[in-house]
Amino acid sequence: MWNAFPLSRYLLLLLVTAFIFVTVSPVLRASHAVDLPIGHFYRPEESLKDLGEQGKALYEAGRLVEAQQVLQKVFQEYKALGDKLRQAVTLSNLALVYQQRGMFAEANTAINDSLQLLGTQNSKQYLHVLAQTLEIQGSIQLEQGQAQQALQTWQQAEAEYTATSDVYDELRQRSAINRSRINQAQALQVIGFYRRALTMLTQVSQNLQSQPDSLTKVIELRSLGDALQLTGDLEKSREVLQQSLQTAQKLQSVPAIGAAFLSLGNTSRIAEDYQSAIAFYQQAIAKTPSSLTKVQAQINLLTILLDTQQWKIAQPLLKQIPTELDSLPLSQVAVYARIHFAQSLIKQQSANDSKDFAAKMLAKTTKLAQVLGDKRAESYAIGTLGKLYEQDKQWLNAQNLTQQALKLAESVNAPDIAYNWYWQLGRLLKQQGDTKGAIAAYDAAVNELQALRNDLVGVNRDVQFSFKESVEPIYRESVALLLSPGEQSEQTLDKARQRIEALQLADLDNFFREACLNVTKVLLDEVVDRDNPTSAVIYPIILPEELQVIVKIPQQHLRRYSVNKSQVEVEKTLGELRQYLTEPDRIEEVKILSKQVYSWLIQPIESELQDSNVNTLVFVLDGALRNVPMAVLYDGKQYLVEKYAVALNLGLQLQKPNFLAQENLQVLAGGLVQPPSQFRQFPPLPEIKSEFNLIAKAGIATIKLLDQDFTSKALEGKINSTPFNVVHLATHGQFSSRPEDTFILATDGPINVTDFDLLLRRRDEIYSQPLELLVLSACQTAEGDNRATLGLAGVAVRAGAKSTIASLWNVGDRSTAILVGEFYRELVSAKVTKAEALRRAQVTLLQKYPNYSRPGYWAAYVLVGNWL
Repeated sequence: MWNAFPLSRYLLLLLVTAFIFVTVSPVLRASHAVDLPIGHFYRPEESLKDLGEQGKALYEAGRLVEAQQVLQKVFQEYKALGDKLRQAVTLSNLALVYQQRGMFAEANTAINDSLQLLGTQNSKQYLHVLAQTLEIQGSIQLEQGQAQQALQTWQQAEAEYTATSDVYDELRQRSAINRSRINQAQALQVIGFYRRALTMLTQVSQNLQSQPDSLTKVIELRSLGDALQLTGDLEKSREVLQQSLQTAQKLQSVPAIGAAFLSLGNTSRIAEDYQSAIAFYQQAIAKTPSSLTKVQAQINLLTILLDTQQWKIAQPLLKQIPTELDSLPLSQVAVYARIHFAQSLIKQQSANDSKDFAAKMLAKTTKLAQVLGDKRAESYAIGTLGKLYEQDKQWLNAQNLTQQALKLAESVNAPDIAYNWYWQLGRLLKQQGDTKGAIAAYDAAVNELQALRNDLVGVNRDVQFSFKESVEPIYRESVALLLSPGEQSEQTLDKARQRIEALQLADLDNFFREACLNVTKVLLDEVVDRDNPTSAVIYPIILPEELQVIVKIPQQHLRRYSVNKSQVEVEKTLGELRQYLTEPDRIEEVKILSKQVYSWLIQPIESELQDSNVNTLVFVLDGALRNVPMAVLYDGKQYLVEKYAVALNLGLQLQKPNFLAQENLQVLAGGLVQPPSQFRQFPPLPEIKSEFNLIAKAGIATIKLLDQDFTSKALEGKINSTPFNVVHLATHGQFSSRPEDTFILATDGPINVTDFDLLLRRRDEIYSQPLELLVLSACQTAEGDNRATLGLAGVAVRAGAKSTIASLWNVGDRSTAILVGEFYRELVSAKVTKAEALRRAQVTLLQKYPNYSRPGYWAAYVLVGNWL
């Protein structure tokens, strides 16, 4: 989706800042047809009115250098007059200009000086300006990554608006408060309080429903819809945006109608409903009188058409958009529009004349950005031109431009841009044979991403520029460089391993749209060397040209080996194996394919594992490997599970390890025999009662919620009132790469992963005893979803469970009951680790139950997390 600003400005798109002016008449809203203003426009004394209006026009046109000069002159005039209120207002307006120019030191000084001037007075007029100035300060703080401070500032702004009821009429006061709350929700989202942000946005939505139809309401509804889009609540976003559209249509506001269609198109595109998105963009283009809205819709539409390879429909747009861009007045938004269009041309990788056109456009855009004094935009334009030269294999020219762009990005403290240019520089240095320099550049790119962690996950996937396209490759390419041919030190291997672990964490953050792991951790190596010296950790890493494997064996240094298999070959083999595992007549094919994977991962270290008396293998799996159970790997005579206990770990380390078998087990068990009527695609599970009886038979204290008693409310009640260390849920569910499609079924419907997480987090606030084990005995990964195990990993991590046992596909409930009963029996009677108890249960099915010896029955179950 085309956005007017790069990543760090995504939160400011919702509420476009406007100048503050002072007058003795009632407050007048600035005439913005695009978005809500954060401030309001006041008119100064007549002697300075024209100059103030000139500053306003220059700011809104994006002519920031000229606006700054005018405002500095206005400020000096008011200072000479001794007018503190208007000095404060002008300083706030200057802060807006500095903010847009990326001059944050100057912006902070100006806003602080303004607040100091306002603090000397206590009249209602001063308080009113104070509230608006606080809104501006909050936006500056948020853009500098100070989300907590921004939240507090916007809370204060809301309090000031509430206190100035006699300055505002009721409608305008309510509008100002709604605006402050939308801002607060954005700050909450960045901090990681996703649910609180949604709750606040829901309250704003309810407030808006009671307001009479007006253009103000239309704009606020659209801003709310865009905010909901950023939090990932796409269904609610679409609903609110439709209300904005309908109200605009009632009022016959053509600009607002066009803007609503644009926002609806953006939400549909993020939801991957491309057909609807195309229709909305086409309506926006046809309806809007705004040349800016039109070109935004055209660029967004072009992006979809190019991504979906609809070349024929895209061709007219490729010819129309340059004309539309040339008709736009000079502004910051127009500059970014040019950059994004050029990026579309580069992505198309078409003929030389198209590249020449893109190069000329970017060169001109660079000059326009310089005229505006916008170093961020200038950095983007120059860096994008560097990418074009990279594509054309002009390495030195590309490197020179990239370094210029990087210098500009660093001068305005813009890590969201800088990481991209470090990545680009790394690619260019690699192409020129400078491996050491390339590694350093990739290291810098990863460091910038780490600094951006909360910003990257606080918004929807599309605003993140697509995780798969613009974040994941940095980690993978970096690891490939670190593991390039030649002898590597243990330090280098450890760095490569940590980087792939960081990718796993970034993947999970991306899944949940928030940074989800900030706990004290214990290094896996420490567990292997000290606490459980019969375990080995295996890190297979899928790279474009080969499969690399890093291994940690107890009391030994890290070592690695390479498998000459490309990513395409590896993924093809794994895809076929995953498919055949659930087909009854494919046992021989399963053995052939799993033997192949065994030869990649285990065979090169088989003798070392035996010499070190290893009995447990812990896999930190990468990519498509996560979809295949490692227990099924075959050496030609035996499956891996017949020789080793197998566990998965996210590579994100462990909390303090302890043996579950040594604890007094208390189980909270929930089960659903008959799924709700709207989920008839899931078969009944009549053996659940038998499953629960076998748990009790193992001598474990169990509290049961079965069928009608198993509701989300009842589960919440038991979680909050009963101490336990194991949650066992025997019900259908699904793991998906989308959190909204990851759920478990209760009698009253699906419990989404984020809601389930909330239930268990509340438990942690009540009981000090951690959740040692979460068992999901009838769930499955979404069919055809190559990243669905993210859902499984996400459930495990977010539930706060030290370990999770779950199934990768739907398995017969009779065999499940047997396996579950055996697992608990071994755990209690034999006092073995969780991984070993699961191994023994799987081997029991394999060797003692001929009807269930096929891998499809026993291999589905995986243990994630702490294996002890």
